[in-house]
Amino acid sequence: MEAPIKFPVEGPGGFRTVLQFTAFRNIWFAQLAAQLADKFLLFSLIILAYKVSGGSTPVAITLLAYTVPAVLFSPPAGVIADRFNRKQIMMWSNFGRAAAIALIPVLSFVPGLGNDFAHLLLITLVFSSVGQLFGPAEAAVIPTILPRSALITANSMALLTMVLTLVVGGALAPILSRIDLYAPYWFGAALLAVAGALIFASDIPKVERTIEEPVAEGVSRFRQMFNDIKEGIDVIRASRGLMLAFLQVSIAVLVLFMLFTLAPAFVSQVIGIAAQDTYVILVPATSGAIVSAIVLGQFLRNLDRARLLATSMIANGITLLGLAAVPQAMAQLPDLHAHARLTGAVFSLALGLEFGAIMIPAVTYLMETTSDEIRGRIFALLYMVINGVSALPVLIAAALADTIGTAQVLGGLGVLLLGGGVGVIAGGLHAFQPRSGPTQSAEEP
Repeated sequence: MEAPIKFPVEGPGGFRTVLQFTAFRNIWFAQLAAQLADKFLLFSLIILAYKVSGGSTPVAITLLAYTVPAVLFSPPAGVIADRFNRKQIMMWSNFGRAAAIALIPVLSFVPGLGNDFAHLLLITLVFSSVGQLFGPAEAAVIPTILPRSALITANSMALLTMVLTLVVGGALAPILSRIDLYAPYWFGAALLAVAGALIFASDIPKVERTIEEPVAEGVSRFRQMFNDIKEGIDVIRASRGLMLAFLQVSIAVLVLFMLFTLAPAFVSQVIGIAAQDTYVILVPATSGAIVSAIVLGQFLRNLDRARLLATSMIANGITLLGLAAVPQAMAQLPDLHAHARLTGAVFSLALGLEFGAIMIPAVTYLMETTSDEIRGRIFALLYMVINGVSALPVLIAAALADTIGTAQVLGGLGVLLLGGGVGVIAGGLHAFQPRSGPTQSAEEP
């Protein structure tokens, strides 16, 4: 078993201090490049699938092929992250995705495949499936290359990366597609190759594996993997703090996805502006998430995370209630109707701020309180839950919005969040306190 890494860098904290750790700096830039490539693929696929097929249904099927592997393959990916060399997993995940994404423009030169939809679907499935290996391995590695005090800043940077690549990828992919239909794929493949090279250059500790009994004869590897996944589930079920962290991350993602899904109906039905003017609430929400990540990561790293999580959940409920009720009430009054747009933007900005205030401390708690031997499975299960949250509940909410109204659905979710936040406080905040003793292989000097 290798000795824990000692960290020579100690300073006032913040982004600059965290980036002094070479391994983390390489991984973060690799994450930035890989996520930007991922967003290029996502938005470019929408354009290419429509151009190849000429219909919206194939576009929806392609996006389904992009998202389904995240639900199906995340748990096995977590087992792999806990059993094998995480550096190799991250590196080959990036190189593998680079090869997959490069196949799209390469195969366009093959006669008969230029206007074929099936091969595009298959490549999307492969790309997304291979990509599931990266996230659990990365999340498991971070606490082994950074001291505990730096984790909240690291997770703030991860949220910044997620939001910024979504914005930049969504804006640049259509522009590159206008220059050349396949340009985003070449650019994405190059970014993923760079990401793989950065991981190759990183000094990442190997998994400290415990000595296990040999697999009994007749027990399949599939059964062993199932048992490993079940072990991760049992760890979560045994910890009230982990269960609450899972719940809060899932709720934060649910609220954000629901806001994006219901945005056209909300701005047209509640605020009373054109459906294409969704930027009125989406830009402030995105900006709020960015501001929250910067403030928490750079200036408010030492806040009581348990209280921050509980109060943010309550604030999220109140903000949703306000977003549902206040602009709708203002729209009924001629003197105030002109300000409904600004009011909706302010509430959306608050939702973005609260999204970061829930996501960052909750993910940090998961990193701090899970052991290195099982952390990959914990985060793989989290990613599975997050992707599940973004699918069925949002679909149900959209159907309800068409039936009873968008404002009513947002208001109902606000009530649930408010009750959940009060319940967390009433049940005691001690569940979020870190366990005694180190639970990660990294130690501060």
